Amino acid sequence: MKSSITVDQLSHYLDQEVVIQGWVYRTRSSKHLLFIEVRDGSGIVQSILTEHDVSEEVWRKGESLRQESSVCITGVVKRDERSEKGVEVHISGIDIIQIAEDYPISHKEHGVEFLMENRHLWLRSQRQWAIMRVRHTIINAIHQFFDEQGFIHMDAPIFTGNAAEGTTTLFETDYFDEKAYLTQSGQLYGEAMAMAHGKIYTFGPTFRAEKSKTRRHLTEFWMIEPEMAFYDLNMNMDLAESFLKYVIKKTLEERNSELNQLGRDLSKLEKIVENPFIRISYTDAVEKLTSAETQGLLEKMNTQRSLRKVDLEAEVETLKKEAGNAKKWRKTQIDSTMREIHAELDQIEEDLRNIPVWKKSAAEFQWGNDFGGSDETILTMQFDAPLIVHRYPAEVKAFYMKRDPENDKLALAMDVLAPEGYGEIIGGSQREDDLEMMRNRIAEHDLPESIFSWYLDLRKYGTVPHSGFGLGLERTVAWICGLSHLRETIPFPRMMGRLSP
Repeated sequence: MKSSITVDQLSHYLDQEVVIQGWVYRTRSSKHLLFIEVRDGSGIVQSILTEHDVSEEVWRKGESLRQESSVCITGVVKRDERSEKGVEVHISGIDIIQIAEDYPISHKEHGVEFLMENRHLWLRSQRQWAIMRVRHTIINAIHQFFDEQGFIHMDAPIFTGNAAEGTTTLFETDYFDEKAYLTQSGQLYGEAMAMAHGKIYTFGPTFRAEKSKTRRHLTEFWMIEPEMAFYDLNMNMDLAESFLKYVIKKTLEERNSELNQLGRDLSKLEKIVENPFIRISYTDAVEKLTSAETQGLLEKMNTQRSLRKVDLEAEVETLKKEAGNAKKWRKTQIDSTMREIHAELDQIEEDLRNIPVWKKSAAEFQWGNDFGGSDETILTMQFDAPLIVHRYPAEVKAFYMKRDPENDKLALAMDVLAPEGYGEIIGGSQREDDLEMMRNRIAEHDLPESIFSWYLDLRKYGTVPHSGFGLGLERTVAWICGLSHLRETIPFPRMMGRLSP
């Protein structure tokens, strides 16, 4: 193979001949010109083939190219201010590696089920490419933050003999004639590691067997779980806030282009970096949720969504009429706009179906219940900043959470709810550090103490106040990218009814 450079390096080679290896993203023709968009994983560049400047063989090769054909392009880099990259390539030679068969995913609109069946190919599209680049940067920022804060990265097991929060949502498996579970959290092991190193974090796959098909649920996802010795609840909340601000700031710095490509409103993310998070108790959150103000907000939202739907449907009809007589380049633009409109319409229709349910749920919510997804959505829609809700009823929280010394009915728990309706992305607590209290909690939850003997040892030998939290990577990617469904946040999503590809 020829020595090549990547698309993202082209601006450093103005007026020089280069070789690019990649795939044909799209082609169009105009008289004696062929415009070939080539993608190579680092980006896309427009390459121009002029019939009079090349041999007949090269021209024929250009004409034969189909979407996703693999090629090696030789050409001179020229400045093009209209291009996002600021450059284009004037082709002098083409080596064809393979002419692709008819590619199933065109640049027109496709249904979600079709795209999910072809996820292995859908990953090549510009939108999915941008999302995965953002995900990569978020992961890097997570490691950088904890490294700078003096944390040790450690690994928790995926096979476990005990459950962190009961076994109702766990995948059970046979483990050499013993019963084992796929982990839903590395937190209990994280506590043991923190007693050795002070501050640690784990970063690995977790599994939940919830029979849920909502846009917020995957059965396999990635969790980041820091655990800190000598940390109380307030310190835990401080760390979570600093952590999220750091990740968002890094992503804005390094993936501005990709976020713009996804249509993300960057000003909303910038405000989060600049302003403090809002902290309210569970009790205050319940009062807000059940207030007349919240009912009025939902009524207003219903009206706004209905009016927007009418406007978008009218725009669709106008574009359909224009497309009938439009030139090829304009039809491509119209197809792209139509995809965006239909995506927004889908979200509006989902909201209009949900709003009556949200209104009823909010009005009837009782103190002592845990917040559901709709409750979190309603709460976060009322704030521009992330909302940290703390001191939940102990009855709805896990056995390992420490009780509030000022009110035994409350757990020293906290959840970070992302704004714009995204809901919980972090859940954490101060952990119970008293041996007898922990034994009582295990008994109250009908869990066998023998399975947790090693965990109880942590309270026997040098117990200290300690805290931690878990962040769901895919929910964080969805929020930062402005996505409506988790299925686009991970290369190959696993959901109910989805085990392939």
